[in-house]
Amino acid sequence: MAKYYDTDSRLYAILLNHSQSVTKKAVEISLNHPELKADTEFIAEAAMLHDIGIFLTNAPSIECYGTHQYIEHGYLGADILRTEGLPRHALVCERHTGTGLSLEYIEKNNLPLPHRDLQPVSIEEQIICYADKFFSKSKENKELSLEDVRVNLLKFGHEVLARFDQWTRLFLALILLNL
Repeated sequence: MAKYYDTDSRLYAILLNHSQSVTKKAVEISLNHPELKADTEFIAEAAMLHDIGIFLTNAPSIECYGTHQYIEHGYLGADILRTEGLPRHALVCERHTGTGLSLEYIEKNNLPLPHRDLQPVSIEEQIICYADKFFSKSKENKELSLEDVRVNLLKFGHEVLARFDQWTRLFLALILLNL
């Protein structure tokens, strides 16, 4: 990330703290669910890079002063990671927004995104996307409660919340351990 960020900036600190929190939670999920056969090493790498594209967006509350809308940070980060020779990590970037965005959702909402399915496919992508929902970059990176995450996601529709709830059932053992 240091190649794209001033490591002394507030933005870099926000990104690093967020990425470390998401990585920790995603790795915990993976380690607590060996039956999923997830690649934990890949999860750790990809979770640290999943938001690399935020500097290209306009989100002043988190010190981003780029020209793109924040919702575009996933595919923008994916472009960066593909350039860096990390195509599998790039998929995590472009598929982690919300609980993933279907082509139908993108078109219906006229979103400024590539017109293709941007939903997590692999178990690693799903774990990182799920873990990401518990941490807001604008709220000092305090872990949100399960109920707070659900309330936040409901704003984007029942389909989004249903996917999150499905993941919660899949990863329930970890959630119960953290209560």
